[in-house]
Amino acid sequence: MIGRREVLVGGAATIAAGGVGAAPVRAKPQVFGHRGASALRPEHTLASYAKAVADGADFIEPDLVPTKDGVLIVRHENNIAETTDIARHPEFASRRTEKTIDGQKQVGWFTEDFTLAELKTLRAVERLPQLRPANAAMNGRFDLVTWYEMVDYAAAESLARGRPIGLVPELKHSTYFASIGLPLEERFLASIAQHDYTRRCPLVVQSFEVANLRALRGKVANPRAQLMQLVVGGDDSQRPADVVAAGGSLTYHAMMTPAGLTEVARYADILAPDTRTIVPLGPDKRLLAPAPVTADAHRAGLLVMPWTFRPENYFLAANFQDAAGPAARNPTGSVAEMRAYLAAGIDGFFTDDPALGRAAIDGK
Repeated sequence: MIGRREVLVGGAATIAAGGVGAAPVRAKPQVFGHRGASALRPEHTLASYAKAVADGADFIEPDLVPTKDGVLIVRHENNIAETTDIARHPEFASRRTEKTIDGQKQVGWFTEDFTLAELKTLRAVERLPQLRPANAAMNGRFDLVTWYEMVDYAAAESLARGRPIGLVPELKHSTYFASIGLPLEERFLASIAQHDYTRRCPLVVQSFEVANLRALRGKVANPRAQLMQLVVGGDDSQRPADVVAAGGSLTYHAMMTPAGLTEVARYADILAPDTRTIVPLGPDKRLLAPAPVTADAHRAGLLVMPWTFRPENYFLAANFQDAAGPAARNPTGSVAEMRAYLAAGIDGFFTDDPALGRAAIDGK
């Protein structure tokens, strides 16, 4: 695994000079295709990933959850009520249930209650149909994708395009899945070791939890792998799920203080806050001055790559919205917003529309 002061640039490692705690090398920012190109295709489908790659994403993101028979599949959540057509399958009606996942009660259908064969009878649907009606028109066209299928796809695209396609998998709800006998980490580590592409491609492993990243440090069978600590701003009392389960007091807010960032840098390479933690919004929903977290993280030796830029007016800061209405796509405003964050010093970012991310970085 490469050190925290190294950056993957065009598939090659650039190593920073300096001692422990030295700021990382500032290289060309990286575009992470959030669930593929989810502004333009239903999320986490091969169609979404194909669009992201075609539009120049450096990395494509799968969220990983397990099936009942232990297969890692690509879904944002284990509750698939909103992203599949399962409600239209009467044979699965009796499996609708209520569960508590990381302290949140949810009602729906959950991947851990279905075999892979059963899940393969479902089709993906758009999660935000009111904002993305063009995606909703594609409902039913694409099936659910396994992690192995996505790796094969990325390997094939890398060969076809003559450039590395990075992977940035997120391990979802690790503590919850361990509690029901479906721990993710060993399955994930085995999958990396089993595939030639995952043993050598640009690879960033992300989680909102802490213990799993600490446990993965130095164990991923890819010398270029980096670990990304996801964090959430806003509520100062919010804690990672594993910290809550262990009765700990560590909050995301504390993790983003200078002392907390120094500790994060002991096991992770990248800090990934939500965008408004990097540059917050004022009462008028316009951008304020950048918060100190980016500079503090750089001083600790961490790269900073926030989530998530989306191209609809609904998600943009007021500075960048146009008059077309909340659901309208606003490419010009989205590019301008991303450039404002790039000016604040970030090293890359997640976006639902990688073509716009590419334009923001490349100046087009």
